[in-house]
Amino acid sequence: MYQALYRKWRPKTFSEVVGQAHITDTLQRQVAEGRVGHAYLFTGTRGTGKTTCARILAKAVNCEHPVDGAPCCQCDACRGIDSGMLLDVTELDAASNNGVDQVRALREEAVYTPSVLKKRVYIIDEVHMLSIAAFNALLKILEEPPEHLLFILATTELHKVPATILSRCQRFSFKRLLPRDIQQQLLHIAQAEQIDLSPDGAELLARMANGAMRDALSLLDQCRAVEGAIDNAAVLEVLGLAGATQTVQLMRCVLERRTGDALALFDQLYRGGKDVAALLSELSDLCRDMTILRAAPDGGSALLTGLYDRKTLSGLAGDLPMTRFLYLTETLQQCCAALPDSIRPRTDAELCLLKLCDETLSGDLTALCQRVTALEKGGVPAAPQSAAVPKRASARPAAERPVPAVRELPIETRYDEAPPPPEEYGERVFDIPDDVQSAPAPAPRPAQKAALSAGHTPQTAETSTGDTAVWTRLIDHYKGRLSVRNRVFLDMAGGVVADGCLTVLCKDEFVKASLDNETVLSVLREVTSRELGTPIRVQLTVGKAPKAAARTTARPAPIPTPTSAPEPKPEPQPEPEPSPAAAPEPAPMPEQEAPPAPPQETPPWEEPPAAAPTPGGDALDELTEKGQQLEHFKIT
Repeated sequence: MYQALYRKWRPKTFSEVVGQAHITDTLQRQVAEGRVGHAYLFTGTRGTGKTTCARILAKAVNCEHPVDGAPCCQCDACRGIDSGMLLDVTELDAASNNGVDQVRALREEAVYTPSVLKKRVYIIDEVHMLSIAAFNALLKILEEPPEHLLFILATTELHKVPATILSRCQRFSFKRLLPRDIQQQLLHIAQAEQIDLSPDGAELLARMANGAMRDALSLLDQCRAVEGAIDNAAVLEVLGLAGATQTVQLMRCVLERRTGDALALFDQLYRGGKDVAALLSELSDLCRDMTILRAAPDGGSALLTGLYDRKTLSGLAGDLPMTRFLYLTETLQQCCAALPDSIRPRTDAELCLLKLCDETLSGDLTALCQRVTALEKGGVPAAPQSAAVPKRASARPAAERPVPAVRELPIETRYDEAPPPPEEYGERVFDIPDDVQSAPAPAPRPAQKAALSAGHTPQTAETSTGDTAVWTRLIDHYKGRLSVRNRVFLDMAGGVVADGCLTVLCKDEFVKASLDNETVLSVLREVTSRELGTPIRVQLTVGKAPKAAARTTARPAPIPTPTSAPEPKPEPQPEPEPSPAAAPEPAPMPEQEAPPAPPQETPPWEEPPAAAPTPGGDALDELTEKGQQLEHFKIT
């Protein structure tokens, strides 16, 4: 029956073990000097010789004719241990015998003296798989074993072994084998087995073994069926690998950001039977070599994988920054780690290639750094004007914007309908300040009278839809009809009028909820509709209020509000005569023609308030009524 190469060529003496001289020399010396311990713990990765050395040690301590601490492999004891027919040497797999019952049975059996050999040896492989109860059952006999008993424990995960077990064993750590040691052993075995193995093929197999001799022999056994010489190309073909040439070509497409070429080459390799995980692993190794060569150009050659020559690596790296190599390596490592659990490995690999070609697709800080770097170099094209500037925005100042057409309505049409009574708009909930009470209602200016006589409300460039001028002009009117609580939250919002809708931009959800009531909405709707002369809808949303546009000089006449406007700085003009203390005259009706104002008269909004005694109760009621009339007549 055919026997696998790793079983056929398993070492039988300490001298045949490859790459573990620091362990084999120590064990052989202990056996020669008669200082063999009662418990050993062998740790290391798979395929490095842990179980093999345990069997050799069991033969050495029981050999009838040892040679300098090494077994002779000729006596009955050595041949019986090699064949596995002697019951005094027992091998247990803790992965399948991990219960406390199996360990208790072993402990009860271990107290008996060996039947044939000098020592009873127990080799427990994968000891980290034992349960806590099993470890506790094994603990006592490890601490005080009989004279004839020897325990050899082996594990690949040392951190899972309890500290109480570690403290009672001599620990030996098996290291990964070097590629050159594996290559020499493969060539030796191939020559003995009459296998046509080329040096480059042996080197590739040694690299792929990842420090495990057993894996290297298994790969050689797999490639043995190839007709002809087992060279580099044959190994790549049998194992479904891309090869150094195609890997370099794919990496060049990635570094040059040729996404289409990279995907096309990947598809070609995939259809050719190349393994996706192996391909990404090769790309990761290539990125690692370039990163090490860039980080340590002088002393880093010894750390390279050896699959690519220094000239090829230097040509690929070029003058690319270190951050690019780090990004490529990290992205490939993440994809390789997630690939075994993926249901669509090809799709995941293609997405990985897209991220490698364009860092902006990563969706993390790498994308932001890439955009900042491109901006610093001036390589990012300017965004289209239509995309950068909203439709409602304009690059021209407010004074140069076209004024929308205002519908011309006759005076009879505008004022035939009687205005609603004041109680429908809500009563004022604040006291009128003294300065407002003492100041008479300002008379309409000539510009306002001309506009009223033409049958429309004066408008400026600020009333253009999509701007904040309407909100800025009417904010005092809104607040004058609301309570103190609503006025506070109204200050935390802004407004934009566009397409027949007043959009109120609230600071947060709390402000939005506080303003979302019928009282506030009705005031906003009625005042804005009266100001623009068209029905206006009102909606509330959360967002940042845009910057208010600057007010032009064509400001309408102010309406008494609950908050007093700041006193403007007076112009260096002669002081006007103080107003008489009599009650203020009612403002003229739109159909009445008021006498023209003196040409040199200071505008009412620039006059300082005249000092006058506070009117009585009748005067206060009359002033309030006149102010409400001014609001109904749309004098802005």
